[in-house]
Amino acid sequence: MASSLLCFGLCFLVLFNICFAQIEQVTGITSEGKQQRQRQQRFQTQCNIQNLNALEPRQKVESEAGVTEFWDQNNEQLQCANVAVFRHRIQQRGLLVPAYTNTPEIFYVVQGRGIHGVVFPGCAETFQDSQQQQSFQSSKSQDQHQKVRQLREGDIIALPTGAAHWIYNNGRDQLVLVALVDVGNSQNQLDQYFRKFYLGGNPQPQLQGFSQSQGGRSQGSQGSDDRRAGNLFRGFDERLLAEAFNVNPDLIRRLQRPQIQRGIIIRVEEELRVLSPQRDREQEQEECEETPSYERDNGFEETICTMKLRHNIDKPSHADVYNPRAGRVTTVNRFNLPILRDLQLSAEKGNLYPNALLAPQWNLNAHSIVYVTRGNGRMQIVAENGENVFDGQIREGQLIVVPQGFAVVKRAGNRGLEWISFKTNDVAMTSQLAGRASVLRGLPLDVIQNSFQVSRDEAQRLKYNRQELTVFTPGPRSQWGLTVA
Repeated sequence: MASSLLCFGLCFLVLFNICFAQIEQVTGITSEGKQQRQRQQRFQTQCNIQNLNALEPRQKVESEAGVTEFWDQNNEQLQCANVAVFRHRIQQRGLLVPAYTNTPEIFYVVQGRGIHGVVFPGCAETFQDSQQQQSFQSSKSQDQHQKVRQLREGDIIALPTGAAHWIYNNGRDQLVLVALVDVGNSQNQLDQYFRKFYLGGNPQPQLQGFSQSQGGRSQGSQGSDDRRAGNLFRGFDERLLAEAFNVNPDLIRRLQRPQIQRGIIIRVEEELRVLSPQRDREQEQEECEETPSYERDNGFEETICTMKLRHNIDKPSHADVYNPRAGRVTTVNRFNLPILRDLQLSAEKGNLYPNALLAPQWNLNAHSIVYVTRGNGRMQIVAENGENVFDGQIREGQLIVVPQGFAVVKRAGNRGLEWISFKTNDVAMTSQLAGRASVLRGLPLDVIQNSFQVSRDEAQRLKYNRQELTVFTPGPRSQWGLTVA
């Protein structure tokens, strides 16, 4: 009996040790996986910034129904932030042909409205004609496609890496978009330059050469440019593609070599016919999307096929900080647009009234790429050694990079100042130097007094004189004789 109990005890200990080892191994793998995900970081670059400048686009490529403008990605500011920026100006009935990039992309609708479509691999074609299911023969004359979304001024659109998308201007005005691609993102498995892969149209040699020239390769002669120009289908053997599509090779040749040089933004002669919900139903859907996630989340909203890609950042009701006499600041991050968690990006929209001031602050965990959408103003940026690396006027259409940790202050001119900031973190955070939420408010008076060698009364004024949060009224400025830009 004793020997049986001893044998049972030994077996139990062996089994316990084996199970514990397996649990520890699985837990270790899980923890290692979490640590690996946490270690996924952006490509690091050197940011030896001595001087910053407000940047204008350096390259302009005209298409049949619009213009695409690129900022120089080799500029040290954009190299520091490891991003590329471009702008589309799409005319009425202009179609930006389908394309995808090797990096996550986020863009802002500066003006106009349109239709935007994204194709996710493996997702169903959920937009289909009501007569689609009558018969297989009749379905050939009908259409079905993946979901399309309406665009309007103020929308932020997030695009995953490699997702093909297209845009159509169905409004009366020019549709203007400014886009940022995050080449430093861990999802980019190529080099530190972005590439655009076009699935349609006839891309110009200059545009095709843009992505390649960034890698230090010369564009060469016009003949070599012609050899490189073309959409993605051009490089395949026409017979293989004809077999893959089960169509006539003549049709494949038309895909590969369009006869007319139309570019990447083509004009649709008649109104583009796509399946789309009615405007009133669409507005109801938007109101549902604006409901806080904790009030509607049931675990199925953020599947790859139904995830939310759009958020309007211009609505005053969405403001995170609002001062009725100075302006507002609104942010979009992974909490109100969950896809940004995977893209590791976020955005901030600022709207300053004439002569108002944005509190001096710095980015804790991100670079900030600032694009001025309207108005003008003065901006100062200070590096870690206290050197002023930028002090000048910024105006509509210009771009400037604020590196991580660099302190910045903005003051609107007489026409006000509006901007969109793209940030290289899905939960970008800032810390203020002045105001009710500033770092000085968190310091003891004696620390301020001794750090700056000022009197206690002066330290108290530094700490408490400005009671506003982030957006400051211009009133106190006038009593010190400061001028407005």
